[in-house]
Order: sequence, then C-alpha cells, then structure tokens
Amino acid sequence: MTNILISGASVAGTATAYWLRRHGFTVTVVERAPEIRKGGYKVDIRGAALTVIERMGLLRAVRAHSTEMTIATNYDARGRVMATMDADLFGGRHKDDAEIMRGDLTELLYELTRDEVEYVFDDSITAIGEDGTVTFERSAPRRFDYVVGADGVHSNVRKLAFGEEKQFARDLGYQIAIATVPNHLGLDREEAVHLAPGRTANVYSTKQDGDAKALFMWSGEQDVHEAFAGVGWEVPKLLEAVRQSDDFYRDTLTQIHMDSWSKGRVVLVGDAGYCASPASGQGTSLALVGAYVLAGELAGGSLDGYEREMRHFVEENQKLGPTNIKGIVLASAGMIWFQLKMIKLLPRLPWKDAMIDRIAGGIGRAANAISLKNYVE
Repeated sequence: MTNILISGASVAGTATAYWLRRHGFTVTVVERAPEIRKGGYKVDIRGAALTVIERMGLLRAVRAHSTEMTIATNYDARGRVMATMDADLFGGRHKDDAEIMRGDLTELLYELTRDEVEYVFDDSITAIGEDGTVTFERSAPRRFDYVVGADGVHSNVRKLAFGEEKQFARDLGYQIAIATVPNHLGLDREEAVHLAPGRTANVYSTKQDGDAKALFMWSGEQDVHEAFAGVGWEVPKLLEAVRQSDDFYRDTLTQIHMDSWSKGRVVLVGDAGYCASPASGQGTSLALVGAYVLAGELAGGSLDGYEREMRHFVEENQKLGPTNIKGIVLASAGMIWFQLKMIKLLPRLPWKDAMIDRIAGGIGRAANAISLKNYVE
C-alpha cells in the first residue's frame, strides 16, 4: 500500500489527507504545532472549492459555521461614517460563496480525518532522501512513497526539495498584520474600515465571537506600528491592543511561482506551491481544489496530471493578488475620496450591475476557472 507523508495540518494538508485516504492511500500528517491551529482570520470558499466541500460532505457544516457578516462601514480619521457596503460585496462574494473562520474550517477537516489518518504533532521534517527516507526533529526516520508539502508560503518541504524561497517568491510590495483584539467598538458581524494613503485598517467581529480581529495592510517595509503612526480613527487603540495580543501575525504579501510543483517523490499543494497571497481572496479555495486534484491524479498514477489540471486555475487566481491589493490599499487621498464616493453612489447608479461585476466578477470567474473531474464516484 502506498504510504504518503503530508507536512502541515493546514487546510491544504488536512484536505489532502482526506482525499488521499478516500483513494486508499495510507496517510501520515506531521505538524510543527502541538495541536491543530485554532482561530485565525476569516476565509472565503468560492466556485470550484464549494464543489469540493460538497463532495466531502461538509457543505452543511461549513454553512453552519458561517461568519454571517452583514455590513462594512468606512470611517474617516475623526470617526465619521463615510460610506457603507454590504459585507458580501465588500468581500467580493457571490450569494453561494461561503465565509468561515480559518480555524473552524481546519477543525472540520481534522475531525473528518483524525480516525483514519495518523497525525504527528510537535514535529517537523529535517531531510528527505531520494529513496523516500524522511528524518524528523523528534521522531525516528521513516520511509514514504511520497512527501506532500502543504506547509504554507514559507514551506520547509519546498526548501528541502527545491531550494531557497527567494527563487520562487514574488513580493507584491505590501505587508499584512492580523491579531485578536478586544471588541471595544461592540461590532456584531460587522467590519469597520479606515483608509489612509498607503494604509488600510480593518477591525471586524463575526458571529458568536466575543473578540474582534484587527487587520492591517500597508505598502512599504516598516513594521505595523511605524507604518500606522499618526493615523487617526481607532487605529491608536487597535495598535495598543495588538501589543497585548498573543496571536499577532505579520508577513509580506508574497506569491509563489514555480515551473513545477513536483520533484521526484515530493509534491507541493496550496500556498507551498502556488500562494496567491491573501489579497487574492482565493488561498483557501486554491488549497481545497489543489488537494482534491492532487489526490485524484495521484490515484491515477500521474503527478503530471495534477500539474496539467491545476495550472490554468492557479494562474487565473494568482492574477487577482496584484490587482486586488491596489483597491484594498489606496495610494493617495484622491483615490480614497473617489472610492468612497463611488460606494455611496453605487445604489443609485444606472450601471451599478457593471460596477458590482467589476468588484466581484473577476474573483468569481477565477474561482470557477477549472472543470473538476469526478475522481470518486
């Protein structure tokens, strides 16, 4: 029986584990963290990825964990409401798309696989031999037929098998920071946003969440406190709360571009192979679709098939990142003024449908830019 090791108990890792087991493979997942990572930020599941979730029998559970976001409100530096927008339109979602907290989705996938998949926590791969022998930081060496890197944009497996990250990374020129903070604004399934030139601050609270998530995006190389120094609205309070947070996350907005996602016994899935960046809004969908296609093609004996089926889908979704970020982080006060004016006027515009399609249509088309085979009847 074919033995497969997956590095990373992420969305990509747990979803790949599910589909590999469905095809009869023996699967082990190794995860550096001591347990499944909870929390995180909200993520979208769109298009083909919804079909994958449905084929896993998880669509009802995903819907039950919906964030149920209702509205996004833009405030100026003095706290005055400048514009409001429906939350789905703000997030580029069509009516069938699902939004869920990343930790909730990972837990659903873990619960679906934990009884049939071996999970090894608090460990990491240190070397991968040509014969499939894998050495670990803590566990004894073991031999596997394949090793799947599902360990994110800064993938350890990719580094071991393909080389340094700088060969494949494309920095979009922006940074992102996220942290859990007290919900001092009393938000209930709402997003509150403040735009400043080159900087965007967003704080939101989802269904059944007593806290809030503070999200910052900005251009340049400064840290978040330097970048947002002097910005008004609630930003000073949010920055102070970030200092006290125990789950602060910061990274550059980076994409991963590779000519091939497999080498010998090693294959990459999700952000490890083709990160589109959070600005694309499609990282989770790429991970779910990639997991499904990889397992199906591997069951048919072809890693070439995985590359062939996924390449166009990946390329279309990666195009979203550089385009979207320019509409999320606006470069000038004039651009901010114009965007807020358009949001306020949108309901009354005769060509509002075209504007809505411009906002959400591109993501929708990219999310459906693949015809999924039915690998499991």
